[in-house]
Amino acid sequence: MNAKAKSWAREWLDAIIFAGIAALIIRTFFFEAFRIPTPSMEKSLLVGDFLLVNKLDYGPRTPMTIGIPFTNVYIPGLNLPWFRIPGFENIHRYDVVVFNYPIDKGPITTKTNYIKRCVGLPGDTIAVRDKMLYVNHKEAKVMPTMEETYVVKVRERLRLSPARVHEAGAKIMQMSNDGDYIVNMTESVAQKLKSWPEIESIEPDVYPKSYDEFKNSRFSFSNGIDGNRDQFPPVVIPFKGEKVTLTNSDWHLYKNIITRYEHNNVRIDGNTFYINGIKTNTYTIKQNYYFMMGDNRDNSEDSRYWGFVPHDHILGKASIVYFSWDKERMMPRFGRILHLIH
Repeated sequence: MNAKAKSWAREWLDAIIFAGIAALIIRTFFFEAFRIPTPSMEKSLLVGDFLLVNKLDYGPRTPMTIGIPFTNVYIPGLNLPWFRIPGFENIHRYDVVVFNYPIDKGPITTKTNYIKRCVGLPGDTIAVRDKMLYVNHKEAKVMPTMEETYVVKVRERLRLSPARVHEAGAKIMQMSNDGDYIVNMTESVAQKLKSWPEIESIEPDVYPKSYDEFKNSRFSFSNGIDGNRDQFPPVVIPFKGEKVTLTNSDWHLYKNIITRYEHNNVRIDGNTFYINGIKTNTYTIKQNYYFMMGDNRDNSEDSRYWGFVPHDHILGKASIVYFSWDKERMMPRFGRILHLIH
C-alpha cells in the first residue's frame, strides 16, 4: 500500500472513530433513539414509531458498567460509581417517560427499555375504581388518546364490520359469550360509533370487584393485591426518606424496593423482619419511586402488575417522533413524522 492510500485509510479510520465517540457521547448524555415495539401506549404512540428520548430534562446518568458500546454486552461484576447529572426539570405527572424495566435482572442500564406515562409521583396515592384512575382521591386527567375496551351490543340479526370498525380507529378484540363485541378504542371513537344504526349500546368493559385478577400473578407486587386492572385499591407511592412499617400483609409492596432496588438482605421469621442481620419492623426508603401506566389502558402490563419504578431507572423523557413505519400498509406514516409527544 502506497503512502497516499495509507493516508486515505488513516483519515477514514480517524473519521469513523471520531463519529463513534461523538455518537456515544450524544447517546449517553443528550438523546437516544427508541422504537415502539408494542401497542401499550396507543393511540399516543403507535407500533412502528421511532422517537427521540431527551435525557437532558431529567438529567443524564453517567455510565454504570463497562462493555461494548451500543450493545448490552458488559463485564459482569464490574459496576462503576455513577451519578445523575442535574437536569432542567423534575418528572411531571402525565409525562411520557422511558425507563429501564425494573424487574429485569442485571445492571440497570442493560435492562429492557420501557415507555409508559407517569401517572403517579412520589408520595401520591394511586387507585383505580371502575376503570377510572384516581390520584390523591381525585379523578385523574384522561388523555384524549387513551384507549380502553368497551362492550358493544348490536341490534338483533346485525353484525359489526371489522373493516369499518378499523377504519373508524378502533379494533375488535373478541366476542363475548353473549354475542357482544369487545372493542378497543378511545372515548371519542366510542361516541362516534354510538351513532351507527346497527349499534344498540356501548359501555366500558369493566372487571367487577369480585374478579381477583392478581391472585395468581407472576409478579410479587400484584400477587399480594386484592383486585384487578379496573379495581385497584389505594396505594401510596414510596418517596425518599419515607419510613415505612413492615408487615407480612404489605411486604409485597416493598419487597422489590428493599431487596432488588436498594440492595438489602432480608430474612423473615414469622412476623419478624431482619434487614442486613438487624431485627426491625421499619425501613427508610432511599430514593423516589413512580407509578407508570400505558395509555392503551387494558392492553398494558404496567405498574398495576409489577410495581413502582425507581428514580435510578429513569432514562429520559420521550420528546418527538422522528419517523413512523406502518407495518400493515408497508409505508411510512408521513403525518407522524416530527410529531411532538404529549
